[in-house]
Amino acid sequence: MISRIDHVSIAVRDREKAEKFFTELCGLIPGVYAEDDNMKYRWQIYSAGDLSRLEIMNPTGEGSFLDNFLANREGGVHHLDFEVPDIYAAKDKLEEMGIPYFGFNDYGDIWKELFIHPKDAFGVLIQLAQFNPDDWLGDEARMKKGKKWELKKHDNGATLTFAHPGGGTVDIELTPSEMKNLAAELNNE
Repeated sequence: MISRIDHVSIAVRDREKAEKFFTELCGLIPGVYAEDDNMKYRWQIYSAGDLSRLEIMNPTGEGSFLDNFLANREGGVHHLDFEVPDIYAAKDKLEEMGIPYFGFNDYGDIWKELFIHPKDAFGVLIQLAQFNPDDWLGDEARMKKGKKWELKKHDNGATLTFAHPGGGTVDIELTPSEMKNLAAELNNE
């Protein structure tokens, strides 16, 4: 039912302060963002390393759905997002197991989601979502469209970069002898 953990979401009062901390100190790469005028909040995805992602959410006005969460703190972990290949199959499995959910939304090919309340998930708000992971990443964090790998040669060997099915890329450093062995294996020698 679950493909992987896609991201950890952190709610903060001061987005600029949080962004500076996570980009300058931790080296996260900013990705896509949007604002929801109805729920009065902004979210943005940040990539860390090859496959990890963090979402930062902040209120954008009075009456934000984050107000209660942030009432007595500057910020904190808000929810965990798990990618699922089929939100309807996940929904059916929850119903079969008698696990309540809420906030079911189907936005077509772009995003489908539902939530499991912390009281039903060991104290953690869980978001299950179906989506194309690369759609939510910045250009720096994903492979060019239509490519599955890229090879960059350098003095000490090469870096082989693969597109990851969970979005983003994975880098593998190869020495000259490892490159030679790989080529031989690919050529069945």
